[in-house]
Amino acid sequence: MLTRRCKSILNPHRPTTNILPNHLPHPAFPVRFNHTQPKMLHAASTTVKRIFAPTGGSSDPGHAIQYQRSTLEKTDLAPSPTAQFHAWFQEAINANVYQPETVTLATASLPDGKPSARVVFMKELDDRGFVIYSNWATSRKSADVRSNPQAALMFWWREMERQVRVEGTVERLTSEESQVYYDTRIRGSRIGAWASPQSQVLSGREELEKRVEEVEKRFEGEEKIPVPEFWGGIRVVPEVVEFWQGRESRLHDRLRYRRVEEGEEGNEEGWVMERLSP
Repeated sequence: MLTRRCKSILNPHRPTTNILPNHLPHPAFPVRFNHTQPKMLHAASTTVKRIFAPTGGSSDPGHAIQYQRSTLEKTDLAPSPTAQFHAWFQEAINANVYQPETVTLATASLPDGKPSARVVFMKELDDRGFVIYSNWATSRKSADVRSNPQAALMFWWREMERQVRVEGTVERLTSEESQVYYDTRIRGSRIGAWASPQSQVLSGREELEKRVEEVEKRFEGEEKIPVPEFWGGIRVVPEVVEFWQGRESRLHDRLRYRRVEEGEEGNEEGWVMERLSP
């Protein structure tokens, strides 16, 4: 049977046929080949692999580390994802996770769809979502969210073998809200927010330092520095939040909160909890 199917792929005069074995379930869009399609996904690589199957942290030579610290069940979860995140965040602090507020923020521009990601700090959590602060005039992420007000967050807490994934819409905080956090920053960081045209090309470090000197002179003798109009907080309002607990043999526990509207899938407005396959 396999030989017959392979022949049909190699012979352009024979009709196309599904090449999946009969015993496997067909995907929504079965893979089909014809004479206009390549016979291989890519050519055999002849390059030397600089990194191959690393096993960082593992005590078992040649095999990846196994996650065995904990498990996760639906009954462990709070009614809302923000409440559950708050509980896990407190556990991370108690477990001495290094800077548990560290998070990867991913955005994408439209219409080209090009993604970008960077590591930032989550500075606030409320019932509406997760708040970070940055420059929203010149940075790459600002350009992304102007064209596509969607974002994803990913927290990784190695010490607890946990990660949290968040997907949602982006909304700006008001200047008044941003000022509250801005006032907690050291003076140098407040000056830096004014001085740095984030992500723009500089002629050298000297250009940045000159900008800092100019802002220092502008606010000399003033302790109360206003938050720049172009700088402040955004809130990622979650639509999906996944809690991931590492398990042995890569059979991880993945539990997802998904926001539903009233009447959707027969539910009231709120959250549906689902277990995902690893």
